[in-house]
Amino acid sequence: MRHTQQVKTDGVDPRTNRLLARLEPEDFDALMQEAKVVFLNFCKRLYRQGAPVNAVYFPLSSMVSIIVGADRGPRIEIATIGKEGVVGAMEFAGEGAIGLKLVQLPGSAVRIDASAFQELEASRPRLRNLIDHYVHALMRQIVSCAACNQLHNMEERCARWLLLTHDSASQDTFPLTQDFLSAMLGVRRATVSVTTGMLKKAGLIRYVHGKMTIIDRAGLESRVCDCYKSGIMAYNLILSDVSVPDPVLDLLLPAPVQRAPGVISSARH
Repeated sequence: MRHTQQVKTDGVDPRTNRLLARLEPEDFDALMQEAKVVFLNFCKRLYRQGAPVNAVYFPLSSMVSIIVGADRGPRIEIATIGKEGVVGAMEFAGEGAIGLKLVQLPGSAVRIDASAFQELEASRPRLRNLIDHYVHALMRQIVSCAACNQLHNMEERCARWLLLTHDSASQDTFPLTQDFLSAMLGVRRATVSVTTGMLKKAGLIRYVHGKMTIIDRAGLESRVCDCYKSGIMAYNLILSDVSVPDPVLDLLLPAPVQRAPGVISSARH
């Protein structure tokens, strides 16, 4: 069964994606000439870890997880990409995907062939600059997630994951199974059951038959670790064309690379 299908663009605004919304009209129009809107089903594998990347995806109502781990061993999510970003911008055809890209939240996305995207990015400096800064923010999320997985308790991590998904879903109810959540958080299903049970008892969420509903977002935000807010700030400031002040991560990550036209930086692979 095919999991990705082309859908009508009527009623689907590509500018729902915040990166696309930030583009200058001429850059946006050039991208749209090479794009199509597709629907991504739950658990669709966009590309496997190490596999060639043949397209980039700008999520509109969908959300994609980046998952790493051994082929037959444990795996864990290191980042999510929703309507604030683009899937595949760190890799290009032939270089191999960084992690498994798995659709976490079903919905629509703008799809562009990797070769066409490379050509457009190489010839349009403003597009290239925006993507470079986005990739830098995504790297920040990956570093922050790695620290969060080690330093924060399960309730904080679970609240962070639910809020990120809620942000992309743009609705209070979205599909979610405890098995999927346990895989994303890298813990046993029983641990997830206890944690979500605590959040449910506190009146923050409702979970029934594979459907998660956020009842009290403010309450959930009070339980989350600082990683959530710092990550949101990073994307907001990048998309507002303002540098992100984060002295700790600045020590760990290089500044966004300013590349000459037509040159693909190895720092992005």
